[in-house]
Amino acid sequence: MLDFDLAEMYQIEKRTLNQAVKRNLKRFPSDFMFQLSIDEWLNLKSQFVISSWGGSRGLPYAFSEQGLAMLSGVLKSDVAIEVNISIMRVFVYLRRLVIENDPFKQIEEIKQRLEALENISEENQESFDEIYLALSQLASSKSTKNHRNPIGYTLEK
Repeated sequence: MLDFDLAEMYQIEKRTLNQAVKRNLKRFPSDFMFQLSIDEWLNLKSQFVISSWGGSRGLPYAFSEQGLAMLSGVLKSDVAIEVNISIMRVFVYLRRLVIENDPFKQIEEIKQRLEALENISEENQESFDEIYLALSQLASSKSTKNHRNPIGYTLEK
């Protein structure tokens, strides 16, 4: 999550959040928090349709799940505590969703089902071939077989 979003959620100014983090930098290693590069920020700005003027002139900081957990020890207001609890619950929920709906697991299941269908088709192919052969023989025997005499009386010549 980005620092300006977190500041809004915590109901504090962005500079206040960043000051609290800078006072406790040892708590925020690079896998907890990092500053976006210019390219990353420009890409995000174009996606968010953020105007190029106004707002912060510095590049925003991004916080990982662990960084957010660490913020709870740095920001001690009641709002910050409640927001952090909510954010942690969201992360747990998202993790559970990913585990339960693992896309790679679903792809593997689909692959196994397709292979099973292919196997069924191969097993049944012999049966289909036999049915096709029998129908072909039946069709050819009808066309070559002599027609029966009509039922009833016939006048002989």
